[in-house]
Amino acid sequence: MLSLSLPKNKALTFGDETMAVFSIIKLSELEGAKRIDAEYYKPEYLIVEKKIKRCTHDKLNNLISILTDYHANGSYETLRNNVELLDKPDYALMLRTLNFVRDDFKCDVKYISKHAYNFLVKTQLFGYEVVINKIGEPGEVYMVPPLPNKMSLGMNLFMIKPKEEINGKYLYVYLISSFGKIALKRRVTGAVPLSIDKDSVRDVLVPVLNKELQLQINNLIENHFKFRFKSHDFYSQAETLLLEELGLKDFKPKYEKTYTAKLSDAFSAHRIDAEYFQPAYEEVVEKLREKNIELKPLRKFILSIQKGIEPGSENYQDEGKPFIRVSNLSINGLINRDQKYLSKELYRQLRETYEPKQGDFLLTKDATPGIAYVVKEQIEGIISSGILKLQINESEINKEYLALCINSLIGRMQIERDGGGSVIVHWKPEQVKTLKIPLLPLSTQQKIASLVQQSHNARRKAKELLEVAKRAVELAIEKNEKEALDYITQSEKK
Repeated sequence: MLSLSLPKNKALTFGDETMAVFSIIKLSELEGAKRIDAEYYKPEYLIVEKKIKRCTHDKLNNLISILTDYHANGSYETLRNNVELLDKPDYALMLRTLNFVRDDFKCDVKYISKHAYNFLVKTQLFGYEVVINKIGEPGEVYMVPPLPNKMSLGMNLFMIKPKEEINGKYLYVYLISSFGKIALKRRVTGAVPLSIDKDSVRDVLVPVLNKELQLQINNLIENHFKFRFKSHDFYSQAETLLLEELGLKDFKPKYEKTYTAKLSDAFSAHRIDAEYFQPAYEEVVEKLREKNIELKPLRKFILSIQKGIEPGSENYQDEGKPFIRVSNLSINGLINRDQKYLSKELYRQLRETYEPKQGDFLLTKDATPGIAYVVKEQIEGIISSGILKLQINESEINKEYLALCINSLIGRMQIERDGGGSVIVHWKPEQVKTLKIPLLPLSTQQKIASLVQQSHNARRKAKELLEVAKRAVELAIEKNEKEALDYITQSEKK
């Protein structure tokens, strides 16, 4: 429990009584301060700011020309399965936190009208803008990729445009470094939901490193995005090859407003909701049958299936071993989104059964069902009950090919049908096993899998470049700018 003591000898004492951690702040140091809550003066925050102040630094407010959070005020629509996106040139993508977190700017797309895009000029995005979450996960920072589409700022995000005095890509890296994260975390308010406001963002201290180092950071981030785009391109090639081989490349399902279904079909499916009988769902399967594509239920390829575990929210911690929930899994691997942790002791008890191993096939069944991912590197963590861990018979099907089938239009539409209109979607294990998988020749499956692997390799390289940039900034603050430059040079030689 954090506490604030009354002034004694013109000083304030802040502390956590449960852990006997205290910060003593001179009253003179609080003059002009907008916060006197104990949380704001935690020792770790004070240590970080002290290190930043050793560098040439300034407040973010003095280094930026724009800090905006205008948005379309909910004036957006969802494109069903994105099939109409390219036919809507008068609309702009509205980028939301979800798109940044999952590094996916095609899935669950929202868009705004041409009128809204032109009216809300300050929300227009052109690439490489810094954006910051306002609520939910306040203080999380992202950079807008230079996409070919028209783009607009989504809800609950701040957008920052720096002045010439500071490089925008360097500013981004600083804000996602350990120092920038703590500087922003300190300014998050404890209200429910947690949030950060404009004045608090403007107040963040930023080390202004020399131009040479900023340029090196800039180059690392540009290369980071090049590899990200390569990753997206390889994955797109894999999807295109799959759809071409299945005869679905230009296929656009037609969602009917009215339709009929046989009562016998309703009894057979044990479903009477209208959405389940939407003709568009069956249309995909019929297209495959017309091309004589063999379809087999997923259960034919499963050697074993293991559901994750729910240890209870009372066991969640702020640090420890990762507890991997559905929100932490994407088609590209793990993402750090509202990450929860378990104690090392509990982790040791559960790891034998619930820790994914390299080569395991992970598949989500709840909330966002149908996210399939083949584990590329050993994961240290425990999967939640919303995730299934499958062992796949690789003599029958290529795992990467299978994952792509499930993540593609073919899998998405079947899963959307099974999930129904529930608020929290649940994909039952018996439904998982009946998912129809199209079978292409193993040689074609391997070509598709090779493209997916190349996508992963490019994504890994992009991540490595970002980590080098972050570590260089941290070294410049912790030690000096020369060590940071030397570190970048050594990293380039590896």
